[in-house]
Parts: sequence; structure tokens; C-alpha cells
Amino acid sequence: MAELKNRRWLLAARPQGIIKESDFKWTEAPVAPLKDGQVLMRNLAFSFDPTQRGWMSMDTYIPAIPLGQPMRAGAVGQIVESKRNGFAKGDLVQGLLGWEDYTTSEAEGTFGIQKLAPGTDPLMALSLLGTTGLTAYFGTISVGQVKAGDTFVVSGAAGATGSVAGMIAKVKGCRVIGIAGGRAKCDWLTGEAGFDGAIDYKNEDVGAALSKLCPKGIDVYFDNVGGEILDLALARISNGARVVLCGAISQYNEAQGVAARPPRNYFNLIFHGARMEGFLVFHFARQYPQAIAELAKWHSEGKVKNKLDLQLGLENAPKTIIRLFTGANFGKQLLKIGDPQ
Repeated sequence: MAELKNRRWLLAARPQGIIKESDFKWTEAPVAPLKDGQVLMRNLAFSFDPTQRGWMSMDTYIPAIPLGQPMRAGAVGQIVESKRNGFAKGDLVQGLLGWEDYTTSEAEGTFGIQKLAPGTDPLMALSLLGTTGLTAYFGTISVGQVKAGDTFVVSGAAGATGSVAGMIAKVKGCRVIGIAGGRAKCDWLTGEAGFDGAIDYKNEDVGAALSKLCPKGIDVYFDNVGGEILDLALARISNGARVVLCGAISQYNEAQGVAARPPRNYFNLIFHGARMEGFLVFHFARQYPQAIAELAKWHSEGKVKNKLDLQLGLENAPKTIIRLFTGANFGKQLLKIGDPQ
């Protein structure tokens, strides 16, 4: 096999505040020969998710990315060479891969690579039928325990997970209110996504709007942002409400050592016999096949849309991740660098 050149982005610094392009370093190097048990993948597309901010800074549910190593993302690749049983040249796979043209892997298990079914759309595998859609599915159905007639409020509602969570709640018969930034995003929520209402946090009084749109209180609040908006929702929960903690993107860019702001209105959980629960999608791994089948069915029926924000070119990876934390993305943030062959 001819020597391959690998362009890659290395993690150069732990971010202080918002992620900067200077936190990454661009390098090129030859691809090392494969060892027994390894596979070599040509990467096709990367997922961009708020959790990557944590991976850059600290140990979370996985160890922090070491400085000087490739930045990591959920990705789809195609095997170009294999010295591992069960994987063959041409197979499409997904897993946590580096920001690079080629990734060598021998990892197995939850965070290793898994084969995709032949013909799978790589972009769909990284969005609605991947971790994003599954997070929305289990957060809404298993943790939020939505039921017909509930008032369901979701923050980060025009983002990848929030938009799908709201659409799933609509499928289940809920009245759905989304909180998003900007008129265009809110119009999309009440139009194409089918939400019953939307609140523009950049230009509206969120508390007053929640009181108006949820006069009987919030039965399920799906939180992607934390901070002040979580507090405003907690102040308006109904008896027996479920608060689903999926993310806290408003807190991720605090300077190192600055504590995230705790919720002030958590006493309402006591007063209303409510609960607040965090989760990781990996907790539900055994149920993935059923969830993927349902999501695919709802998508084919037009009940759940797959809104993508697609950027192009490996050289644009740092700019693409920054989009998540400035509110520039609209839908699932992806970066495409190639097509299957």
C-alpha cells in the first residue's frame, strides 16, 4: 500500500473560556503501518457536540484528550485496510475518531468502532439515527416519561438534540414549547418542526413568555443550557414534573476554576413532588436498536425532521466547533470531508 499522508488537528491547549482556533494545531505526517488487530479508516464526516468542550478540559465519562494528540469527535469512516477479524476494506464504521484524514483504531466496546449497515447514510448515522437522535429519544421517553397532554418545554430547541426531543414529544401527544435564539430559529420550530410555541431568548423576556405559554405549569422540561433558563423553568414546574438534564452549554465556557452557577429554584422540586435527573445516552445502549427503528419510522412518516448544519473540509474543523458555542449552528452541526467509495 502506498504511503498515505495524514492531515490532522492536534489539541494544543486546554480552552480558557470560549474555544479558540489557537487551541488546535494543524500538522501533517505519514500514516504508520498497521499492526495486527488494527484497522485503518479514511474519515468521512465528524459530529460536533457540546460535550467535546468537556473532553478538551477534564476527565468526564471518558478521559480528557491529551495535549498533543488529535482532537476527538464522533465520526463515520470507511476502512481502507484491516488486520482485525470482522472488519474488511470498504466497511463503513462509526466511533470516536480523530480530527484527521485517517485514523488507526484497535478499540472495542462502548467507545470503540462499530460497523454500519451497508448503504447507511453517514450523515444520518451521525445525526438522527446516531447519538444525537438517541439522546433526544431516551431523554424524552425514558427519563422525561412524556405522556399525551403534557406541556413539554425544551431549551436549545433549534439545536440537534433539542429539536428532535421536541418533535418526539409532539409524536407522543405533548404540547411543545421551544426556547431558541433568534427569530429564524423560532419560526422554524413553529413551522417545519411543528412546535406549539417558541420563545426567542435573545429578544424576549423568557420568564414572562413561559408564564404566558404554560399557564398550568411545565410538566417536562428538557434542559440543554443550564444557568438562568433552567432557573426560570424550575420556577414554573407543575406537580409531578420531570426535569431532564441533558446539557448545560451556557456554563461550558466559564473560565477554568469558575464554578458553574447552581440552580436557585431547586426547592420547587420539593414543593411540587418533582424530580430532576441527568443521564448519558450510553446508559441505554441495549435499547438502541428499538430506538433507531422508531426514529427511522417517524422520519419516513415526516413526523421527525433531521435538520443539518453541514460545513465542509477538514481545515474548517476549529471554526465548526466554535459555531456550537456562539449559537451560529442551526440544527445538527456536522463537518463532511469525504464520500464513501
